[in-house]
Amino acid sequence: MDSKNVGDEKPQASGGQGEQAQMIDPKPGYDAASPWSMPAAAWISVLKRVWVMIGFHELGLLAAGLAFYVFLALTPLIGATVMVYGLVANVDTVRKQIASIVDVVPADVARLLEEQLLRIISTNASVTGLALVIALFFAIYGGMRAAGGMVSALNIINEERETRGIIVLTLRTAVLTLAAITIALTGVLSGGIFAWLQIQTGVFLGDITALLFKILTWVAAIGLGSTGFALIMRYGPDRRPAKWRWLVPGSLLATLLWIAVSFGFSLYVAYISDYNAMYGSLSAVVVFLMWLFLSAYGVLLGALLNAEIERQTLCDTTAGPARPIGRRGAVLADLVDDNVPSSDQLHKRKRRRAEAARLKAQGENGPDTAETTE
Repeated sequence: MDSKNVGDEKPQASGGQGEQAQMIDPKPGYDAASPWSMPAAAWISVLKRVWVMIGFHELGLLAAGLAFYVFLALTPLIGATVMVYGLVANVDTVRKQIASIVDVVPADVARLLEEQLLRIISTNASVTGLALVIALFFAIYGGMRAAGGMVSALNIINEERETRGIIVLTLRTAVLTLAAITIALTGVLSGGIFAWLQIQTGVFLGDITALLFKILTWVAAIGLGSTGFALIMRYGPDRRPAKWRWLVPGSLLATLLWIAVSFGFSLYVAYISDYNAMYGSLSAVVVFLMWLFLSAYGVLLGALLNAEIERQTLCDTTAGPARPIGRRGAVLADLVDDNVPSSDQLHKRKRRRAEAARLKAQGENGPDTAETTE
């Protein structure tokens, strides 16, 4: 059994006697081999648990903390992206293409990002050779704070505890940061190509073809965003990775929520709320942080959806050969439960987690945080 699970016990299904009872009295979706084969009743159970677990995991606080880490890491991440892209393209082209991407965010956020972009371009325009490598290293290191915050939040949502050493964890966050930069570069390049194609087809082939390329631009953006979120959700938490198909619903939801938040919050700031009257010169920073918070909330909500989908099925959702329940190396894959927990059950679970943490601090062997449901 994986060292993170408790002894050799198999997690029990709620209200039954383990896997055998589940097979005698199966619940909706327990035999689903993918999220798309789950019946409507299973999806209803999943969504009910998502609603309840938002409060249990205190998703708002997680999103606020993640937004702060992203706020600290965003400038280094932009810097790393610009420096890498600047190796193969003119810096003015970099500015134009990245500026076109920030059009989807609120105006105050776009202004802050463009200011940082111009400062980074002007600062690094003359940096070459070893100096560029050193600057790129520190930019990536600064950007790792966002990946580290995301890993911590995903561990909480997946009900895992961090057991990886500092070196392994640092390497993992560095790889995730590089993956984010690579996806951002792909997005910038794709956006530039589609924008050029849209202009050219609009001139030679008419507006309908130009509209088609505009739609393809958004499809590509959704695909890239979903891929990026799926990578983070798969390799971020300290558990055996989930199969790709079990990550699609949450990563797609995270991408769509991010787009909806960006457009919706832009309209809210522009036409409904007057942040300037309330915060004055700090309004741009406040709007930026609020946008990051809402975006982080949407991403974590997507991760929570994936978590509760995994909890719904008896099938092994982890990568590699199929393993029996209790030996899958992932709490959610080892614990099958379609009941919606009550507030009292959730409170007891929190108390057990606190007790386990105290026992661990005292060097005793207490119960693991990966517990069975009531």
